[in-house]
Amino acid sequence: MRRLPVYILLDTSGSMRGEPIHSVNVGLQSMLSALRQDPYALESVHLSIITFDLEAKVYLPLTPLDQVQLADIDVPSAGATFMGAALELLAEQVSQQLQKSTDEVKGDWRPLLFVMTDGSPSDVYAYQQAIPVIKQLNFASIVACAAGPKAKQEHLLQLTDKVVVLDTMDAASFAGFFKWVSASVVVGSSSAGISGSVSLPPPPPEVQLVL
Repeated sequence: MRRLPVYILLDTSGSMRGEPIHSVNVGLQSMLSALRQDPYALESVHLSIITFDLEAKVYLPLTPLDQVQLADIDVPSAGATFMGAALELLAEQVSQQLQKSTDEVKGDWRPLLFVMTDGSPSDVYAYQQAIPVIKQLNFASIVACAAGPKAKQEHLLQLTDKVVVLDTMDAASFAGFFKWVSASVVVGSSSAGISGSVSLPPPPPEVQLVL
């Protein structure tokens, strides 16, 4: 069975401490249960989560959906937002993990990428250097989420034209965002064979697309 790799980059800098990261943990769990109810997703989706604060870490290596076990994500008490480092780590992971098609074997579907931040990159230079590298990796879709009032859209718009905004960082907004992510992944897993790119479902009311 061909894999659909799904990468989620999560901002875990100090400002996410408290309710925001709690809401993210709850949202991730509900996203997992929604995806597991979809037969297409269950067969094809492999999920990886990269967190970034003072450093970028592979929180969940690329894992088949039915084997994913998530412990709660913790947030340091303070700290920077090294989003550039996260993109560099992502580029390494994708180039190591993606199976290309050969004459004998069909490779992976084009991966999906979701990035969520409540701020802006502390390592702007590294971030800007990493963007062309990410764009060469041929993601089927890159969605960036600017969560809360301090999130800067202009950096995210350099990475992708699909930027969504959460006005607040409460549980309802994050739940809406992760519900939409799971709907997008389901669309991706069922349409992966039909076309190269994925058209995303309309977002819920808590999530606004920046056009």
